[in-house]
Amino acid sequence: MAAERRVGNLPGESSRLVGRRAELEEVSRLCGRSRMVTVTGVGGVGKTRLAQRAAGELQPGFADGAWWVELSPLTAGWGALPYAIAEALPLADQTTRPMLEVIAEYLAGRQALLVWDTCEHLVEECREVAATLLMLAPGLRILATSRRPVGLHLEEVLALDPLPVPGADEDDAADAVVLLADRAAQAVPGFAVTDANRADLAALCRRLEGLPLALELAAARLRELPVAELNQRLEDRYTVLGNTEGADCDADPPWHQALRTAIGWSHQLCTPAERLLWARLSVFAGTFDTEAARRVCTDALVPGEQVPGLLQALAEESILIWEPTGNGERYRMLDTIREYGAHWLGGLGEDETLRRRHRDHYLDLAHRGDAAWVGPDQFAWFDRMTAEHDNLRAALEYSLAEPGGHIALEMTAALYFFWQGCGFVKEGRHYLDQALAADPAPSPARVNALYACGQVLLYLGDLPALEERAAECTALAAHFGDTEQSYAAATELRAWALRGDLAQTVSRARAQLATDWREQPLTLVQLSALVLLPHSLVAAGRFEEALAWLDELSAACERCGERSMCSWGDFVRAQAELALGRFQEAEEHARAALLVKHRLRDGVGTGHALESLARSATATGRRGKAAWLLGLAAQLWETLGRPQAGIPPMVAAHQVCERQTREALGQDAYQRAFGAGHSIDLDTGIAHVLNSASAPPV
Repeated sequence: MAAERRVGNLPGESSRLVGRRAELEEVSRLCGRSRMVTVTGVGGVGKTRLAQRAAGELQPGFADGAWWVELSPLTAGWGALPYAIAEALPLADQTTRPMLEVIAEYLAGRQALLVWDTCEHLVEECREVAATLLMLAPGLRILATSRRPVGLHLEEVLALDPLPVPGADEDDAADAVVLLADRAAQAVPGFAVTDANRADLAALCRRLEGLPLALELAAARLRELPVAELNQRLEDRYTVLGNTEGADCDADPPWHQALRTAIGWSHQLCTPAERLLWARLSVFAGTFDTEAARRVCTDALVPGEQVPGLLQALAEESILIWEPTGNGERYRMLDTIREYGAHWLGGLGEDETLRRRHRDHYLDLAHRGDAAWVGPDQFAWFDRMTAEHDNLRAALEYSLAEPGGHIALEMTAALYFFWQGCGFVKEGRHYLDQALAADPAPSPARVNALYACGQVLLYLGDLPALEERAAECTALAAHFGDTEQSYAAATELRAWALRGDLAQTVSRARAQLATDWREQPLTLVQLSALVLLPHSLVAAGRFEEALAWLDELSAACERCGERSMCSWGDFVRAQAELALGRFQEAEEHARAALLVKHRLRDGVGTGHALESLARSATATGRRGKAAWLLGLAAQLWETLGRPQAGIPPMVAAHQVCERQTREALGQDAYQRAFGAGHSIDLDTGIAHVLNSASAPPV
């Protein structure tokens, strides 16, 4: 039986949810009658945890899945919300339409649940986006978490209270005590509620007002202190806060002071170096690794060699959350913990300094990735940069807010490989357009950004915009050096290729390859020419000439270990072999292209490879497999928002393949095989194509 298509991306539950059954039932009831439900409450009350469990219980009722969108790393005012939603969905649109329009169209015929976590800093944007999506997608429901309502007219609000605490004469039956005991057992092996500690645990829960985050912070400290002493120290801390900060708390619910008590007390128990690192780490968005923490946060007060141990200590104290991944360990902070650190950072007068250091680190990372991308470590750089996506956004938006915006221009240009090579083409255009508008002065950085924009626009198929950027790039590059002029020539080449002028594309690509490029380190300029030249030759029917150039491309990529552009060469070679009737060779190269393009999340390249395999299957009489592959490809094209990437020769080849396959199989058999490919989980389907030459799992 074929695997069903993936129906969500909900995060796994890392710990047991204690209590909340009544609240879960209420969320379910509200979602049944309203299309937008917002769980509100103060920081640390458990909104995210409740939404995770509620979405998991609701997911079976949504045929097209429940999709988690993390909003806390986003900055208000930069228009990143639609891109974050698209990134969460199985949607990688590469058209020129506004992203919100694309999302609405994708959701229009689907029954889906979007879960927006942490909306309070984006309520105006969330309100506008929700209104649009809910109007255009009748099967959509939105479950949000926020410290305040989003303010949509049809929104239902569930105000989440802390966990129940035991009364003065009660024992350990209340949910707050159960949670505290559960987390204490995780922190202290063998911990249990006993007659000796029961009263102190109950008193501790009352002191912390049943606020889950406060209880978890207290539980982490039971490694160091018995419950009775912990209780007394918190009592002392509460008294101090009540005397010094009570005037600031008039507008807060009473348990907000309890959270401040727990966080402040945890902060007080940290060493000076831990406290300082906590404050400095607050500048990160999303997750971060040890290297980033060392580069951004260290100085004489926090030496770099101490960072790994300090990170481990903060994780043990529940200040950081440790997240092991396939590419190393990363850390993150809960929003409330981050806000506390940011408050201290501001009090230390280090806020701007650390934000600049954060920006400079990610600018440096962009330049390092730029320099290393054409080489043997592309997969490693892909993994690294996608893990840093939230921080890259934050650094870019900080740079865009600076007067002049020159660093933003430099950074967006250096990230060309991230936009084009890691699957963020449309977001790349969004930031490149903003950076080019922010710094219109002539400069080499502007030429570089125009060149990066040209690659993005080629992928998006936006010829008018590409022609405009190419003309400016050419005019501007004339005032600078050879590097800038090569960027201009490459941008013009892309425009000729997108126009479909084969003669000009061949001529200009040959001109770019007329130098002694074989003896020099390869650049993307040369690699692009080495792909566009044989691609145009194949389109012109000059197959043997194209294959000779493809041999050059393959040899050049082999010398330096490059994979991304090499896989485009495999795709072009597959087209030549198909035209020459050498179907086994065509399949080998199409499968090689598919392997790399799917690994690098290149939707267009993946779709073309699948279409090539379908054409080969049709030509060799395997019509059932061809129909299944066409269904799998159609599923992918839908996520990209355009049929067969909109390239006329590819569309024509697809139509011929579809017609021949349908006629050979008959309508019913074709639809069954096509439907099986269209409904299978995309990753599962591609894994089957890569790992097996047998019949598809229809």
